[in-house]
Amino acid sequence: MSGRVYLDWNATAPLRPEARAAMLAALDAVGNPSSVHAEGRAARAIVERAREQVAAAVGCRPAEVVFTSGATEAATVLSRLPGRGAVCVQETAHDALWAQRDPGPAERDPAGPGHVLAMGLANSETGLLTEPPPRTEGGWIWEGVRCSLLLLDVTQAVGRVPFAFGWSGADLAILSAHKLGGPKGVGALIVRDGLDIGSLAPGGGQERGRRSGTENVAGIAGFGAAAEAAVRDLADGAMDRVAELRNILENALEAEAGGTIFVGKGGARLPNTSCFASPGWKGETQVMQMDLAGFAISAGSACSSGRVRESRVLRAMGHPAEVAGAAVRVSIGATTGEAEILRFAEAWLAAWRKRGSRAA
Repeated sequence: MSGRVYLDWNATAPLRPEARAAMLAALDAVGNPSSVHAEGRAARAIVERAREQVAAAVGCRPAEVVFTSGATEAATVLSRLPGRGAVCVQETAHDALWAQRDPGPAERDPAGPGHVLAMGLANSETGLLTEPPPRTEGGWIWEGVRCSLLLLDVTQAVGRVPFAFGWSGADLAILSAHKLGGPKGVGALIVRDGLDIGSLAPGGGQERGRRSGTENVAGIAGFGAAAEAAVRDLADGAMDRVAELRNILENALEAEAGGTIFVGKGGARLPNTSCFASPGWKGETQVMQMDLAGFAISAGSACSSGRVRESRVLRAMGHPAEVAGAAVRVSIGATTGEAEILRFAEAWLAAWRKRGSRAA
């Protein structure tokens, strides 16, 4: 058996056939979805059908879905909320949220109005799941600060673990199509009905005035189809099989590679994600060695413009630098095969043995 093996689904999942078919069909829709003629109405129908599919997948109302270029753009709502206080961000949150943290005002006025809590439901690097703090009468208490609004990053969670915006208690949520088998460059901001978010982009007033600009009809169509397929697969038990493959991988590595640390093993985490570290063996080196051997894995988040760096997330979790700098992530999906997992385990262990013999 030969050929490359793709084990980096958390960076981007392979395009689902349902998404490809929907996109190809949408490319034939010539009209602008804001136009009132028949061609425009046909394009609008494609967008609204996808809005219904995404809403069903995340458990919200269609009117609560705002299409964006991705989760990163959707996250910019944090800096645009009218009358907001400080933005309090979970320390292990994705960089798109972490970059917008603003703890100063909250420290000066921990009970002040309008503070916003932003956090990830599932971590992209470790796969660990985080439950939001319980909601109190005045909102959420996070590290001593009372926050009146909650934004959840569900980018890695949708289609992999059960989630419904309606029962989450959140006011906002963000996600990207390409994490669940849709196209790159399209995503969504979910906005609780009645919440004023201003506008992510002023202009023609598309997306009910919340994000102007002509909608990416083909991308949105692919997003809707992928979201529908992802939650169907989850309901059919596809992630149970994926979790079995992840466990096969970890058991194979653990049986021989003594001292390897499996981050979050035994805790609540995504079924498709394994983050592990062999202290002293740089994650960047492992990624390059595995790439040469025909396997695509990663060291941390893929949203750093191609850079490989020590994991901020692992450091925030209390792991020392020698672990954070040695961590790699294997993330898989419904089409990953057991033979591919075993081939990777064999290749990684072979590299691990060679490293050990050189060190000796």
